[in-house]
Amino acid sequence: MEKIEHTMVTTNGIKMHVASVGSGPVILFLHGFPDLWYSWRHQLLSLSSLGYRCVAPDLRGYGDTDAPPSATSYTVFHIVGDLVGLLDELGVDRVFLVGHDWGAITAWYFSLFRPDRVKALVNMSAAFRRRHPKVKPVDGFRALFGDEYYICRFQEPGEIEEDFAQMDTAKLIKKFFTSRSPHPPCIPKEIGFRGLPDPPALPSWLSEEDINYFASKFNQKGFTGGLNYYRALNLSWELMAPMAGLQIKVPVKFIVGDLDVTYHIPGVKEYIHDGGFKKDVPFLQEVVVMEGVAHFLHQEKPEEISMHIYDFIKKF
Repeated sequence: MEKIEHTMVTTNGIKMHVASVGSGPVILFLHGFPDLWYSWRHQLLSLSSLGYRCVAPDLRGYGDTDAPPSATSYTVFHIVGDLVGLLDELGVDRVFLVGHDWGAITAWYFSLFRPDRVKALVNMSAAFRRRHPKVKPVDGFRALFGDEYYICRFQEPGEIEEDFAQMDTAKLIKKFFTSRSPHPPCIPKEIGFRGLPDPPALPSWLSEEDINYFASKFNQKGFTGGLNYYRALNLSWELMAPMAGLQIKVPVKFIVGDLDVTYHIPGVKEYIHDGGFKKDVPFLQEVVVMEGVAHFLHQEKPEEISMHIYDFIKKF
């Protein structure tokens, strides 16, 4: 890990913390919630050793990157804008893009807005979601799962932060990372995240040192920045109206674990496997479903994920 360099870059009105290592063609790694650049630690080292320059920022709101207070500053346009500005500051024209969770959502929109900057995309966990012409995303989740669904619970500013504050941050991070239930995460207010069962012993792929790194950064920054991505979902939907129906026209490989909650949202499996995904993402070349693997697949199966990325991007 000592090989990894850390720099601050000014982009789109914020200061962004960037971890990078290696030289060669650039791979830009985009993390999700509740994550940091650190979740890509294994891929940074393995792929830099194969001749790539690996770049992993803390996204807006996370870690050592600035966190504007208002949720209206977290639309997909803001997040993609940060990354285009980052590439410009680094003097990089085109990249291989790798995303997970919210990083995958961001990578879909990056590829939609700026395909000229993307050589190829490896996305994990979150499949592309075609814009519904009438139903806003949060409203759609509420209709499917009710008010206790985690995305709905995240909407009210301050409420879930208060819930999170009632438990040790390291324990909360453990609960997120070790969850293996594919069922929709519904958290009744009266129980809260603090009422979820404590995780068993840490799995072999996660150390106390890892947990403590995440916890230290979230203790410094808080969770509001990451939660604001969810709070801006409906605003992003409104702003995306002019681009409804556009296809993503970059080469894509998609990877998901069969225990991932995102894979079990009603209609997602059918969308991925029955032609809808390919219609929206016409240059989709590979779909990999990893058996017995949950949401944080790039940490759970780091070597396999690194090889999946390498085997795809080396073609371009």
